[in-house]
Amino acid sequence: KVIWTLLVTILGYASSFPVGDDSICTAEDLAKYSIIFTGKWSQTAFPKQYPLYRPPAQWSSMLGVTHSSDYSMWKKNEYASNGVRDFAEKGEAWVLMKEIEEAGEKIQSVHGIFSAPAISSGTGQTSTELEVHPRHPLVSFVVRIVPSPDWFVGIDSLNLCEGDHWMEEVSVDLSPYDAGTDSGFTFSSPNFATIPQDTVTEITCSSPSHPANSFYYPKLKILPPIAQVTMVKLKKNQLGLSAPFINPPAKSNEVIDSVLETPLDCEVSQWSSWGLCRGICRKTGTKIRTRFVLLQPANNGMPCPNLDEETGCEPENCV
Repeated sequence: KVIWTLLVTILGYASSFPVGDDSICTAEDLAKYSIIFTGKWSQTAFPKQYPLYRPPAQWSSMLGVTHSSDYSMWKKNEYASNGVRDFAEKGEAWVLMKEIEEAGEKIQSVHGIFSAPAISSGTGQTSTELEVHPRHPLVSFVVRIVPSPDWFVGIDSLNLCEGDHWMEEVSVDLSPYDAGTDSGFTFSSPNFATIPQDTVTEITCSSPSHPANSFYYPKLKILPPIAQVTMVKLKKNQLGLSAPFINPPAKSNEVIDSVLETPLDCEVSQWSSWGLCRGICRKTGTKIRTRFVLLQPANNGMPCPNLDEETGCEPENCV
């Protein structure tokens, strides 16, 4: 009785500890998924400072990993690793690949690495396949926003296992993130390291709260999704092999633009100083001040106001 009571007590105590997201996966041995990344970075949805050339808006290749809860590629509000920094700033994957390999060797937390080709425009699709295991049911990946200082989209530790089965399909809308390693505000900002390094933060329509920020849309409550990822479980045919996956047709830019239309108000500079007073002596003359357009309106945003203003004055240099 004493031993039994002690055993029950120990088991009850152990069950009070939190368990990892992957510790209760009892699904079949392996599952294969297609992963489809859809870029929704259109000029209609994100009109402010939209990159049209040198380089135009585009997406880097996708780099991802299937893993257990012992490994983390990146996390919101935590510091980015050197590998994530290099990928987010320059699209270089070598250091991040090395970090993944070392994690797999030391703590056996990585099941596999996957990648998908880059997308040469802001809208479009790319896809690949990945494999998950009951001990490694989590998926993480990063895709760099090009051009940008250190901005990216991605997923951190998405669990594809639900108890004793694998999810058939899951779709996630993606928001932009700042890796916290570069201090640029705009897509085309020059490289200027953040010292000391900041944590990974989500970019919103109001944060960073600065008019120069390329994603600053103070009239919006939330940003439209800049991208989306969909993972679909591949079915097995009679031979036990995964059935071939056929990419769905890419969504046209027109469809994406018609659904997500972000109004952009005109922005103008401060007024210049008043010019010289012109006119006939001893009669009221006129002087003019001007301003110029900083940002053209788009998508039914507020139009630009008058760019010049005239007022009366006394002509100068009269005898």
